[in-house]
Amino acid sequence: MGLPDLDPLLQPFHLRHLTLRNRIVSTSHEPAFGEDGMPKDRYRLYHREKARGGVGLTMMGGSAVVAPDSPPAFGNLLLYKDEIVPWLRAIADDVHDAGAGLMCQVTHLGRRSSSYTGDWLPMVSASPVREPAHRAFPKAAEDWDLDRIVDDYVSAAQRCREAGLDGIELYLAGHLLDSFLSPRTNRRDDELGGDLAHRLAFPRRVVTAVRQAVGPEFIVGIRMMVEDDRPGALPRDEGMTALRAFIDDGVDFLSTIKGSIESDHTLAQVIPSMGQPSAPFLDWSGAIKSEIDIPVMHASRIADVATARHAVREGLLDLVGMTRAQLADPYLVSKIARGEEDRIRPCVGANYCLDAIYASGDAKCVHNPATGREALLPHEIEPDSGPAKRAVVIGAGPAGLEAARVLGARGHHVTLLEAADAPGGQLRMLQGSRHRRDLLGIVDWRFAEARHHGVDIKRGHYAEADEVLAMHPDVVFVATGGMPNSDVPAEGTTLVRDTWDLLDGTLKPSGDVLFFDDHGGHQALDAVEALLERGCRVEYVTPERTIGVDVGSMNSPAYLKLFAEHDVRLSLPYYLRAVRKSPNGRLEATLWSEYADREITREVDHVIVDHGTLPVDDLYTELVAGSINGGAVDHDALIAGRPQEVVRNPDGAYRLYRIGDAVTSRNIHAAIYDALRLALAV
Repeated sequence: MGLPDLDPLLQPFHLRHLTLRNRIVSTSHEPAFGEDGMPKDRYRLYHREKARGGVGLTMMGGSAVVAPDSPPAFGNLLLYKDEIVPWLRAIADDVHDAGAGLMCQVTHLGRRSSSYTGDWLPMVSASPVREPAHRAFPKAAEDWDLDRIVDDYVSAAQRCREAGLDGIELYLAGHLLDSFLSPRTNRRDDELGGDLAHRLAFPRRVVTAVRQAVGPEFIVGIRMMVEDDRPGALPRDEGMTALRAFIDDGVDFLSTIKGSIESDHTLAQVIPSMGQPSAPFLDWSGAIKSEIDIPVMHASRIADVATARHAVREGLLDLVGMTRAQLADPYLVSKIARGEEDRIRPCVGANYCLDAIYASGDAKCVHNPATGREALLPHEIEPDSGPAKRAVVIGAGPAGLEAARVLGARGHHVTLLEAADAPGGQLRMLQGSRHRRDLLGIVDWRFAEARHHGVDIKRGHYAEADEVLAMHPDVVFVATGGMPNSDVPAEGTTLVRDTWDLLDGTLKPSGDVLFFDDHGGHQALDAVEALLERGCRVEYVTPERTIGVDVGSMNSPAYLKLFAEHDVRLSLPYYLRAVRKSPNGRLEATLWSEYADREITREVDHVIVDHGTLPVDDLYTELVAGSINGGAVDHDALIAGRPQEVVRNPDGAYRLYRIGDAVTSRNIHAAIYDALRLALAV
């Protein structure tokens, strides 16, 4: 872009009393890093890191809740408790000291939670309309509900002001306030239902009460679904009328949302995942901005600097949300300012950050294990103060590349050996994937960073134990990955093929295909997609109770769409018991249900299985005897971030670690997390 003072992204912006140092925002989101509903140290360090990384404004408490009958659905903070104030103040102090602004999103979830959690109170909404995603049947809010909820909003806003935050953001996109605004969810026949003016009455009551309570200098914004183009939902003209009313009531800024979040399908459109177009609602947000006189921010898959810069330069936005991009790299803004845009760790759109909340309890970036673990792991790798080591890394998949990158950044002398002509390991098979090829950014960034740090990378180089030993290494990382485990049916293993055969182009099937998924991850569904693109008739079989059991709700809609479009036959829950040759040359597959102890058979042209991988560990096994630690890892030290000091062979010449799928079949995040922790311990 040129000089920082000419970059539109780096220009300051004035929002009431607050001067933001640049136009980049981390918008409100909930990483589920709280403890007992409080934003304690983990939450504080997460936001402090982004502030240190240069963000202009970081917004916390994605859907921080104002009342007990809005119980946490995904780790929400409890703004209705006075004890939250000192925790908020600690975050505000750290963020302000680092030069950034801080705000909190404030809401009542309405029907978007569960009656079977927290204090087991009934959900409330404008009308008793169930939300598909969280499945609660709410009651229609009564007058006394609304009176107390207004007071709850006011008290929550005052707590944020008391804690020293710069402002708050009221949420109107699928929660309680929005349930009154949208005709799709407001079916009341009293003074709060019917035409727009009546549907607006309660949300305006809340906005007005909050504005009056916090005073003129405290910032109050809204994140609002201005348009929902589904039948019977909020049309754009009504959304704009409502927005202008909120502006008259004292709202200071707008964060735009287009669409609904009430189901997996609609949420995946609002927060697009990998394989979807970049910034799909940017021009729409620009059109909204052209019609109002308050600042506009927007965040929806604005993952790259060029798109963000275009948004601000062309006047489409005042403030650009790069939220997932800063989960991937909280130092994104600093790198822009230093002229190092090419070194920004890219957001690849995996939406693992969101899916992981429901799968394992908190947000995780698919390829930045330091996110949310700032107390133990650094985002920026500092050189080691001790003597440089000689390190050999075997395998250039995500784990091996991460080990090489970190060791190189710490100043060690690193040689990386890769048998294939190109780095990437299993991820290279995604080059032809419509949905997941963006994940190749994980490989490309690490490869470039390893080279930046002087790693000697040898491709097309099959490593042998003698060669590794001849390098006289101090430490060896074995990241040789795994190979498909096709040993699934008790009979007929040699007759089945695996997902690698399909995705790397070795197998070009046609006709009827039975696909057995005993893994439950993305790769199986990628393979089904490849089969459908070839025109195959597919039956998907799994012993699980749903398809792609480990594919989260942010990514599953794309696959479910394919399954519906191509009329994929689903058979669950069944195991693949046997595969035999039939007399006509086709294959006969026997399926068995443990629930009914029943067998059924299918005659098909191909049987393909996904059962994870088995480690390629021959080289590791050869190197164990000569190692100091015998390949052992001190788990306590690993978890605590201490150096590895295991000695099982005092006469050993090097320390030996295996990482990624060379250990066992796991996901990308696990492989990179392995590598980062162990490489930092060298």
